[in-house]
Amino acid sequence: MPAKCIFKKFFYLGLLFCCAINLISAQENSFFKPSDTLNAKRTSSIYIGESVLLGTTLIGLNQLWYKGYPKSSFHFINDNSDWLQMDKLGHFYSTYHLGRFGAEMLEWSGASKKSQLLYGATLGFGFLTVVEVFDGFSQEWGASTGDMIANASGTGLFVMQELLWQEQRIIPKFSYHKTRYADLRPNTLGDGFSEEILKDYNGQTYWLSFNLYSFVKKDVIPKWLNLAFGYNGKGMIYGNNQDAFSNGFYQSPSRQFFLSLDVDLTKINSKSHFLKTIFSVFNTLKVPAPALQVGDFNGVKGHFIYF
Repeated sequence: MPAKCIFKKFFYLGLLFCCAINLISAQENSFFKPSDTLNAKRTSSIYIGESVLLGTTLIGLNQLWYKGYPKSSFHFINDNSDWLQMDKLGHFYSTYHLGRFGAEMLEWSGASKKSQLLYGATLGFGFLTVVEVFDGFSQEWGASTGDMIANASGTGLFVMQELLWQEQRIIPKFSYHKTRYADLRPNTLGDGFSEEILKDYNGQTYWLSFNLYSFVKKDVIPKWLNLAFGYNGKGMIYGNNQDAFSNGFYQSPSRQFFLSLDVDLTKINSKSHFLKTIFSVFNTLKVPAPALQVGDFNGVKGHFIYF
């Protein structure tokens, strides 16, 4: 994983965190539920806050990273085969949830559904598109078509569900467990848990969590119960086998697929709008639960608890 990707991941995580805090603070400080009509003060504060946050982030990214490398004419690279596409799933996950937070903040302000989808849900796609432009003008890297497709797909999943069902029935989620691979290349895969959770793709699992009640509408099914399908790549010290071999490593990456139960925290009944916001923030994470794993080499394997 290039160091630049790690740097960007910290920014993505920071954006998710700041958007989450914005949501929490707005509702906690006002003690009001989302406005039924457009609240100009709330809307202005959201747009100003997002502009400052995203602008500062992009300036910082340019100054701290791109400024130290030579520029080039805009160009693309093909990195679609690297890291078993785990980095693409990270883009998909990030744009979905940044867009979801953007839309929810505008919902809190009383903005129309159209505004929520046009100006809120596209928050993640817009930000990551600018980052890809930075990449494209950097001689060291290049814009990635795979990243752009993943960015558009994450935003598209959120918008499609709002248009089709007026609710989010399928939610991308994330889980992580420590692996032995980071110790083999700590500068890239992380040194310590706080770094490894962002850097070590081997321990990351991305999920699509389906809310069962939303699809079948049967009262015997709890409204919060989800069925989750997960994907993980392991055995990766470098992004691809050629780079690993060139640096004296032999690696044999494999794909892992998972089936597990999950909880949609936003479907838990609560009269507290503050608690609803907390549930929304933490609905980005997969709940630890029993899981079945199907791998390239190990066949079917059960986990009493998997995260």
